[in-house]
Amino acid sequence: MSLLELKDLRKIYKQGKVEVEALRGIDLEVKVGEFTSIYGPSGSGKTTLLNMIGALDKPTSGLIKINGNNLKEMNNKEYALLRRRHIGFIFQSYNLIPVLSAYENVSFALKIAKQSSKDVSKEKVYQLLKQVGLEGLENRRPAELSGGQKQRVAVARALIKEPKLILADEPTANLDSKTSHEVMQVMLKMNKDLNTTFVFSTHDSLVMDYARRLLGLHDGLITKDEKRDGKKVD
Repeated sequence: MSLLELKDLRKIYKQGKVEVEALRGIDLEVKVGEFTSIYGPSGSGKTTLLNMIGALDKPTSGLIKINGNNLKEMNNKEYALLRRRHIGFIFQSYNLIPVLSAYENVSFALKIAKQSSKDVSKEKVYQLLKQVGLEGLENRRPAELSGGQKQRVAVARALIKEPKLILADEPTANLDSKTSHEVMQVMLKMNKDLNTTFVFSTHDSLVMDYARRLLGLHDGLITKDEKRDGKKVD
């Protein structure tokens, strides 16, 4: 069953009189439960593609369907509901709320998705923070955390509402190899247990080693599509 479908997806940015074609006609189908990594050089269109899929930006032309819903037919409110309830994001720049603690940043994602009772949410948040290696740091604000710790909070925030689709832009960019492995194991376990679909953008060979599908992107086009075994949950 397909979760994601793209047809002739194009994105053109205008800089004065100059047009920059970031995506030049992407055709892609991602099935439910895939663990997919998009790789390519800087400027190849990886982040732009994730933004299109995640309803953070709109394409110049082409089709995007998520879970059978045509994004072109949705209004801004429906876009927001789709992101809030069904898509989890892991941003390279964290995008944490600075005045909230690690615990509050993660629990806030549940609140806006309107999921779980207060008691269940509390237990779930603490358990997930422990899984990503943040036990004992739940009350620290982002300014009191290292770059790697902030990224773990961002990962936990994306995972907490158990969305159908998680989009991750360079999820291990600020992590050491040991932490990267631990975080990827958490995501792989969620993929296995809940059949959550993951799409990563990365330069990291460790992330690519975990992926069961590798998509090569170059100059706004998919140039390689490789199925593989990937790593297993430890």
